[in-house]
Amino acid sequence: MPPGFWKCNEYRIQAEFDRVLVSSPVNKHERPSFIERILIIVGGYGSGKTEVAVNLSRYLAQTTADKVAIADLDIVNPYFRSRETNSALEALGVRCINPTGGEFYADLPIILPEIKGAIERRDELLVLDVGGDDAGARVLSSLAGSFEAGSYEMMLVLNGNRPFTADVEGCLKMIGEIEESSRLKFTGIISNTHLLDETTATTVLDGLRLAREVGKRSGLAVKFLAGLRTLLGATEFDDVDLPVLPLERLLLKPWESGAQ
Repeated sequence: MPPGFWKCNEYRIQAEFDRVLVSSPVNKHERPSFIERILIIVGGYGSGKTEVAVNLSRYLAQTTADKVAIADLDIVNPYFRSRETNSALEALGVRCINPTGGEFYADLPIILPEIKGAIERRDELLVLDVGGDDAGARVLSSLAGSFEAGSYEMMLVLNGNRPFTADVEGCLKMIGEIEESSRLKFTGIISNTHLLDETTATTVLDGLRLAREVGKRSGLAVKFLAGLRTLLGATEFDDVDLPVLPLERLLLKPWESGAQ
């Protein structure tokens, strides 16, 4: 992608961050909380895992006294990367770990040594945005020796409207493949079923039911529900007994509705 493409999008993302900071929060539910210092966000293509990773980083920066960092480990999808939100996240005090200079725009599998150092130091809340499916998660295998047992959460972002995670068996297959390729074990599930701008409350709740069933079969807890902030205030969510992370769509491209 040409540098001008990303720079244009940075301005729009910063404006969106500013708008969200003054918008009314959804106060009905608890928010996600973690004891572990490293939060690994993994999901298949189209799961929304980068959007979750960015929104989670922003939320942590706004609500905790800890230093927060986000590392872009997505070497699969060059179009939706957490590094697009660098300027806006850095304005909130988040340290963004990703290639700089000409390599910032490169569609190359670049793994920075700073990421390994951040994993081993554990002196900040570190969000790892990992590429989709088992192929993308393979990058974690080169870092697996740096993770101490009990020092991390590795969570599958589950979108029930994607072909390979549309049913329980498909989800279990993906979990096994990612664990094998990454040499790490999942600790939980993030329910994030959506249809982009066509998402409804029913879409989200149907996905939550799927996530709970996958959790029962896999032994993994559903850690939290993620969904558009504009939807989560609806009465349909009043009985949801999980922490909730309201999302703003920040990773829009110029040709999408709402992009400037």
